[in-house]
Amino acid sequence: MSGVDDGAHRRLRPRPIDRPAVDPSLSTTFGRPSGVEGAFARGPEVTPPPVQLAPPPPEALATAFGRPPYGDELLQRPPGDSPVDPDIEPVFWEGKTAGEPWRDPGAGAVIGPPAVTEEAPAKETKPAPGPQLSVPELLFGRRVKPMALVFLLVIVLAIGAVGGLVGWLFGRAGNPLTDAGVTLAEVAPGKERPAGSISDIAKRVTPSVVSIEFKGTNVAGIGSGVVIDGQGYILTNDHVVAPAAQDTSAKLTAVFTDGTRAVARIVGRDSKTDLAVIRVEVKNPTVLRFGNSDELQVGDSVIAVGSPLQLSNTVTEGIVSALHRPVTAAGENGGPQVTYDAIQTDAAINPGNSGGALVDSSGALVGINSSIRTETGGSVGLGFAISGNQARKIAEALIRDGQVKHADMNLNVKSVSAETSEGAQVQNVPAGGAAAAAGIQEGDVITKVGNRMVRNAAELTVAVREHAIGETVKVVLARQGRELTIDVTLKSD
Repeated sequence: MSGVDDGAHRRLRPRPIDRPAVDPSLSTTFGRPSGVEGAFARGPEVTPPPVQLAPPPPEALATAFGRPPYGDELLQRPPGDSPVDPDIEPVFWEGKTAGEPWRDPGAGAVIGPPAVTEEAPAKETKPAPGPQLSVPELLFGRRVKPMALVFLLVIVLAIGAVGGLVGWLFGRAGNPLTDAGVTLAEVAPGKERPAGSISDIAKRVTPSVVSIEFKGTNVAGIGSGVVIDGQGYILTNDHVVAPAAQDTSAKLTAVFTDGTRAVARIVGRDSKTDLAVIRVEVKNPTVLRFGNSDELQVGDSVIAVGSPLQLSNTVTEGIVSALHRPVTAAGENGGPQVTYDAIQTDAAINPGNSGGALVDSSGALVGINSSIRTETGGSVGLGFAISGNQARKIAEALIRDGQVKHADMNLNVKSVSAETSEGAQVQNVPAGGAAAAAGIQEGDVITKVGNRMVRNAAELTVAVREHAIGETVKVVLARQGRELTIDVTLKSD
């Protein structure tokens, strides 16, 4: 440090060192021991514990993997440290190429020949055949006479025959109820099937009756039909084809008895009489001819042919139980009521028979099976068929025009009965109709149309439809206790 005093310079002395006194107790504890010049005093000499050596390895391992007992050589000698044996191929060092590819880690993997080559085995030479033994030598080890062999063979066969006989006797005696030699008697000539028998009629009729299948998105079912013309026209019930007509996705198919399937198209329908005609494209179909249903009598034999319950080519036989039975059924899907003049039969008719044939004892078509009367859903012996004469007239109109018009009196009636009479009572007479033009009034009870008695409303309908449109018929009715006969000119429905 320097300072200025009166214009002259002077040097100051260093400040004296101040050494404070040392506490004797601290000096004893932390001071350097006497006679020690270093930082710490040496402690007493400590002998380290002896080193625990591992047990020597087994002799086998030391011999296999230990260093040779002579010299200080390593297991692998680098080149240059020791002379190289010219018989030993050198390994690769410092970029030198190895003698074998497998020694080079950068070499590609290849499949080479086997490490050890084996010499091909020498071909075996077949020894020369030795002398062959004869049968006696093979069996007995020595030669025997041929007669002895023959005698031995006879004995063996005799023993086998006796054993077979004993087994056969035991087999027969094992079950006394069986007889291995049984032969049952049979009739030499076959069963007689004269012309006109049920079998003969069924054989002639079934090829002309088809199964009609309809399948759509929401509908499916099966019915029957009858081939009535060689051009492929088939007569059936309207309720068989109605689902296919109402559902555009439905498809009609006719299946013949020989398995032939043909797509069917609807020609025409008549919902009021439950009849329809369809057509298929087939060659030379078997046609069923119409008979005269008016000649039928109660008790005549009839045969029903169809596909009941999806069982095709089914034939049932019965009799005519009643004629001119008016049948009324509900229309298909809310349509008009179905009313027709029916043939009642006890031949078994079930669902699926609809549209099938009802034939007489000559095999002629006299009706189209249409409905049954049932309490359980199955046949109870009351079946109904549309009369053949009516079906033929409807079918001709459908094939000709595609539609049918029926004769009608143009009035509404209901069935009534009294102690002495019964008939169809008039409920309403629309203006401009045939009944209004003839003077029929509400409350009149119609009891006869033409030559046919009228006992209910359904019978009035079928009685009128028996006549032609425009035809004038006599109608008998009761009015206020008096019987009147008036002429009515029928009009179209």
